[in-house]
Amino acid sequence: MKKRIGSYPRVRVEGGGRGVVSQAGAVLLVETIRKSGLDTAISAALEPWRKARAVHDPGKILLDVALAVALGGDCLADVGLLRAEPAVFGPVASDPTVSRLINTLASGGQRVLAALRTARAEVRERVWRLAGEAAPDTGGQVIVDIDGVLVLAHSEKQDAAATWKKTFGHHPLMGFVDHGRSGSGEPVVGLLRPGNAGSNTAADHIEATRLALAQLPKRLRRGRQTLIRTDSGGGTHEFVAWLARRGRWLSYSVGMTITDAIHQAVLKVPASAWTPAVEPDGDIRDGAWVAELGGDCLTGWPNGLRLIVRKERPHPGAQLRFTDADGMRLTCFATNTAGEAIAALELRHRQRARAEDRIRAARATGLRNLPHHGAAQNQIWLEIVQIALDLLAWMPLLALTGKARLWEPRRLRLRLFSAAAQLITTGRRRYLRLARHWPWADVISDALDRLRVLPNPG
Repeated sequence: MKKRIGSYPRVRVEGGGRGVVSQAGAVLLVETIRKSGLDTAISAALEPWRKARAVHDPGKILLDVALAVALGGDCLADVGLLRAEPAVFGPVASDPTVSRLINTLASGGQRVLAALRTARAEVRERVWRLAGEAAPDTGGQVIVDIDGVLVLAHSEKQDAAATWKKTFGHHPLMGFVDHGRSGSGEPVVGLLRPGNAGSNTAADHIEATRLALAQLPKRLRRGRQTLIRTDSGGGTHEFVAWLARRGRWLSYSVGMTITDAIHQAVLKVPASAWTPAVEPDGDIRDGAWVAELGGDCLTGWPNGLRLIVRKERPHPGAQLRFTDADGMRLTCFATNTAGEAIAALELRHRQRARAEDRIRAARATGLRNLPHHGAAQNQIWLEIVQIALDLLAWMPLLALTGKARLWEPRRLRLRLFSAAAQLITTGRRRYLRLARHWPWADVISDALDRLRVLPNPG
């Protein structure tokens, strides 16, 4: 009989190793920062808050925190992950220095937020130019999805309150540019709100839309090629009227609550008026139909609004709602897009579900919790989270191809960023030699080659 020694090989561990770099794949993010010009833009934006004779640049400190968040960190102290690898990340400030900077920026209020957002908008325009045909605006339309996110709190943080889901925490309003089926998405707004902020607060949706538009290249801030898309939280008279007043500038696709007037109008729609719903590949969706409503249910809404309703057979065991009709699940949305088939418009609105993927990625990238007690510090943290998400969107946009461009943050960390390498110095140059057996070593090296051939900023 063979002596059993376990399922895994026995390895002895000791310290003192030299020339080994962990998280070596993070050079992809470092190179993305360099080629996009994000480092110089953030440093210039925060120059007014740099103290005399300061050793560390505030922009570098903030970017270091964003890099740590992109690599999976969820608090300021996780910047120590970068401090341990100076060959890749350079000098990194101490934890007290990082904490003092966040407090300084928090005391700067709206001036700091405006400076950071302006810098991000400038860099975003450059990244989209570098991306060429892969940029989100090459399809003729840019789609911005706005949605709320519940962030739980486990202590009495400022503005933490009971939420509509009977939890406790904050309720930020986020906005993401949709990269479509061939990509992911990037954040363009993060509006920190108390936990008891309503899902359908029109003033917050208007402010979030303004901030989101300011993040887009100037040519897209006006014109019907920009679409604002929300769930039923945006289906308020005030928000839709605000969008409609910018009818020459914006398109919108806004979810609507099934009111009694809409419910009665659906019951009056003749069978011949229902059109089969379609899938992204053009196939007909079995068991789902769409129709356009008119009449009294449009009373009080802006001119040019089209109200489109969808009915579908519920899944086996699904519980119907009072607003459903004839055993069919009903959903509804409003749009000002004219001249397109209602089935295509309904498909476009249904693809708003991709915003849930972006929210899942945000939760995995620093938005699982807000680490500070003060609301001003947590708003700075929310800006840091957005910068981290920008990097996680821009790097695949510029450097990855095929299915790898669709990888979410967790997969990027496991397959690319966590790769180890050997640090080699020769000819006054330093090289990271990736492990030959690492399955995704070629993905990393090919991505770096694509980034290095891009023109330098300035």
